[in-house]
Amino acid sequence: MSSSGKGLAGRYAGALYELSVEAKATDTVLADLTTLKTLLAENAELASLVASPVYSRSDQMNAVVAILNKAGAHALTAKFVGAVAENGRLFVLPQIIQAFIDEVARRNGQVSAEVVSAVALDKSRQKAVEQTVSALAGSKNISLEMRVDPALMGGLIVRIGSRLFDTSVKTKLNRLEAAMKGVA
Repeated sequence: MSSSGKGLAGRYAGALYELSVEAKATDTVLADLTTLKTLLAENAELASLVASPVYSRSDQMNAVVAILNKAGAHALTAKFVGAVAENGRLFVLPQIIQAFIDEVARRNGQVSAEVVSAVALDKSRQKAVEQTVSALAGSKNISLEMRVDPALMGGLIVRIGSRLFDTSVKTKLNRLEAAMKGVA
């Protein structure tokens, strides 16, 4: 993502944060956007609708607002996402959502972290990962998101703020392949 895309997402997220504080609905909007983020990640049709310039702005706006209303989202969330669509910026929605989540965490004194594993972690492993990430971040107040990506084959990818720790088998194999190409 270009820095202008990140700046755009940050500006939208900042504006939504201010509006949500004013409406005393920050937690509700955060829950709505977290649900929407999951829907975008799990539903290829919805992700395509959001990202594709093939659909008209009004079609995108009507569809996304209808989904949010059906899901019982707060009026501010639906109105905001509708405005993003109307402005032709729906393709930036995933980054806006992440920027909003990060902003809420930052304002609450939380450190946001993401852990991606090749397989779902059981409760004891999740707890161990949470403790390790907390120690790495130097904070007990962590907003931790865990995802599964079978393409990793094994190991973990941990992102704490802007720091990245990649111990995945996929990355190790890629490094080995690159090293072997250099030898040949």
